[in-house]
Amino acid sequence: MILRARIVVPVSRPPIPNGAVEVRGNRIIAVGRWRDLAGNRRQTIDLGEAALLPGLVNAHCHLDYTALAGEFPPPKIFTDWLKLITTAKSGWSFTDYLRSWGAGAEMLVRSGTTTVGDIEALAELLPRVWESTPLRARSFIELIGITNRRSSQAIIEEAADRIGSLQHPRCRAGLSPHASYTTLPELLRLTATLARRHRWRVAIHVAECALEYEMFTRHAGLMFDWIKGSGRDMSDCGMGTPVEHICRYGLVGPAIIAVHANYLGAGDADLLARNRIHVAHCPRSHFYFRHAPFPLHRLLKAGVNICLGTDSLASVYKRPHETVELSMFEEMRALAAAHPDLRPKAILQMATLNGARALGLEGKAGELAKGAFADMIVLPIAGKIGQAHDRVLEHRGPVTASLIDGQWAIPAPIA
Repeated sequence: MILRARIVVPVSRPPIPNGAVEVRGNRIIAVGRWRDLAGNRRQTIDLGEAALLPGLVNAHCHLDYTALAGEFPPPKIFTDWLKLITTAKSGWSFTDYLRSWGAGAEMLVRSGTTTVGDIEALAELLPRVWESTPLRARSFIELIGITNRRSSQAIIEEAADRIGSLQHPRCRAGLSPHASYTTLPELLRLTATLARRHRWRVAIHVAECALEYEMFTRHAGLMFDWIKGSGRDMSDCGMGTPVEHICRYGLVGPAIIAVHANYLGAGDADLLARNRIHVAHCPRSHFYFRHAPFPLHRLLKAGVNICLGTDSLASVYKRPHETVELSMFEEMRALAAAHPDLRPKAILQMATLNGARALGLEGKAGELAKGAFADMIVLPIAGKIGQAHDRVLEHRGPVTASLIDGQWAIPAPIA
């Protein structure tokens, strides 16, 4: 089929007025002006006064925790929030997790995400949740090993067995050692070794809060004392920054996503760049925790690939009587508000091309190009073509239509 729209926004090239995208099966076979593709004898869907662009790529999310939206006011201390969410989910059943995941997935689809990098705390949900959504999911199985009560080898073997049992045409699994403070060095080493062997992606929370930075750089602080009280061996602290810590134990290379990276030492941005580690930034979550300004320009200057994610709704600020949803459009606007010098085109790239690159889908998602997956969304649009990126960022509410893997997740209206 051929999809025609007033403006096609490929992201990887300039917007195309009166553009069209030709799809065969689940792939894009041509992108260009309508007049150049109109001669192809295919079913044509005219989307009218609309923008056609690639589906958004949410590089970091916790779909499991969607039901916790608005449950916790912004904490004064980051560890207080960790205690709250740990307590809240401790009483959840399998069904609670399933419903929460499904609600979050529905939000993402209707708000324009077509690919998500999700941290999966309950591996037993896979592959059932994959089969319940049209999303293209990269599910990172969460690994936590604070003490030696259960060996790192046993933890990694269980995750590996789970991944080995999973087969799905659209979705894949990877590994997520939760954070350096909740995983021992041996678990990080084993994760790095296994991921390299199988070419799996890895996502890890890194340098998310000031307390974590203090724990690793100074061998002290509130988080240090709290984690030490759980029985964790703290001998790996006091040896450098959290970024230096993950690199020391082998989590380097283009398959690694450092989630947050809010607090960096003098050489951390260059270290991330040299090791080709991606950074996933979650603007609304950053605002919720009142972190220090995100080191965006340091990372960009170093050449780090920065992508965007929603995090979970458990860390999105919610006003009384307000409804909050997982939405990459909201994240893009939050980033624009925090960094007004950043161009809309660059922000859109972070929510599409850059996220695809981080998730191992470069050339396949996050852009409208020959050979890419047929993952795209439709928005109503007004204004001149030179304002296309600005208008995309201004979009609010559900998208008009969504095509994922060549199938309509939200059917297109006929113009």
